[in-house]
Amino acid sequence: MSQADWQALSESLAELERLMRELALWSEQAPQPQRMNSRAPFFVDTLAFEEWLQWVFIPRMRVIAEQRAGLPPGCNVTPMGEEAFIHLAGRQQALLTVLARIDRLATRLAD
Repeated sequence: MSQADWQALSESLAELERLMRELALWSEQAPQPQRMNSRAPFFVDTLAFEEWLQWVFIPRMRVIAEQRAGLPPGCNVTPMGEEAFIHLAGRQQALLTVLARIDRLATRLAD
């Protein structure tokens, strides 16, 4: 686990937030607390994918990156992003590129 990989992960999370803001996928209002209680992958039963990224994934990954904590194996959010952002009609490519980079870095850092 290199310092450069941890730094790249932090930078990629910041880039993901920036892109989501640019595409109006970032909300200023948090979901209702009961919507945050899900056992389903990506909280698909209670949140839209962009809400899950904003309120669950990005904050958790930032803490992990700051603490250089162990990552679970198999981070694979890009396929979900491909499905969830299809409505963006071509504007999703930068988002998918960043998600793929995060997947690669998380996999490398989990080893």
